[in-house]
Amino acid sequence: MEIGRREFVAAAGAAIPFVLFSYGNSFGGTAMFGLIGKIMAVEGKRDELVTILLEGVSGMPGCLSYIVAKDPTDGNAIWITEVWDSKESHAASLNLPVVKEAIKKGRPLIAGFSDSHTTEPVGGHGLSKK
Repeated sequence: MEIGRREFVAAAGAAIPFVLFSYGNSFGGTAMFGLIGKIMAVEGKRDELVTILLEGVSGMPGCLSYIVAKDPTDGNAIWITEVWDSKESHAASLNLPVVKEAIKKGRPLIAGFSDSHTTEPVGGHGLSKK
């Protein structure tokens, strides 16, 4: 089967996004690390817990995205979605003073944890390396 120049150019053009996507799923050669988790706040304490979770989240080394969201169907539930440049950066963040302080302040307001999933982000709108 012979492929013409026009078909070759069209196929190559279609392959470029795939190649960029394949190479774009990591920064610096290591896979990104993601977490999606649900926290259940003590009754009536969700807003207070959200405030604590949002304090000091900017400037965490390796954190590409940290989203805190209220669950619209459960008045006590909070969803956290995190993207890190590596699993190691996430682990290191747990030793940051601001994170330790947030854990200390937030722990009494947490009734429990629900769904938790580890992911390997590959990119998306609003996600860019720092």
